[in-house]
Amino acid sequence: MEVISIALDKLSNSMRLYTEECSKFHKLKLIDMEEAIDNLDRTFEAKLEAFHSLYDVSKDNFPYFENADTAFLIMLRNAIHHRDHLLFSSWNSEMLLNDGLEKNYGAAFLMASHIVNEDDFTSQYYYKLDDIYARIDPSLDSPYLEKKMSRSKKLKLLKQLKDELCFELVTEQAKKERYPNKQIYINIVPIFISAMAKIFTCFQNEGLEFKRFDTDVYGKHFTSGIKVDFTKIKYKQVRIQ
Repeated sequence: MEVISIALDKLSNSMRLYTEECSKFHKLKLIDMEEAIDNLDRTFEAKLEAFHSLYDVSKDNFPYFENADTAFLIMLRNAIHHRDHLLFSSWNSEMLLNDGLEKNYGAAFLMASHIVNEDDFTSQYYYKLDDIYARIDPSLDSPYLEKKMSRSKKLKLLKQLKDELCFELVTEQAKKERYPNKQIYINIVPIFISAMAKIFTCFQNEGLEFKRFDTDVYGKHFTSGIKVDFTKIKYKQVRIQ
């Protein structure tokens, strides 16, 4: 369990660093927008890298691919790590660093976020839903389709996301409100929270002690009964004006 403990410490540390960047973001963006967004993006990606490191050493201890949230994070990390595509630019990067405000002037976007512990407020970090499907849905014939996963594994993950993470509910809501697919964004933070709750609880039940400060803090937090109800989704509209 020692190597798992080290990987969990790394993951916990990466979560603290991301949280610190979140707290600095609004002040820093007034000084240097690019630095603020890049810092937030890199620390979010560092969380995914640390999660994958934990997966590497604990895949025999937890069924990562039987759970939609953990399977999704592994797919997302691999996509961002290899970068053989133009997918997965964060909302901030897409809109504020790539002339997105000018290109999308007048457009309305649907922002979907799953509810955590019945609370309306959760930290937000958005990726485009279309990008997720372009990576794993063979029927879309995307040039950016994941090449290392078998077709059956991609279809399994696609079904998990639609059914277990209720992405299909988001799509239905978007159709009802007449949003184009390219204007739907998903908050990744609740999915990450759900995965962490499962992971930390699993290792706590296996007797792993959360010895380091960051791991102890996050261990207590994620084993305190925190719950994401994927059937409950908060929607908001963002119109570029």
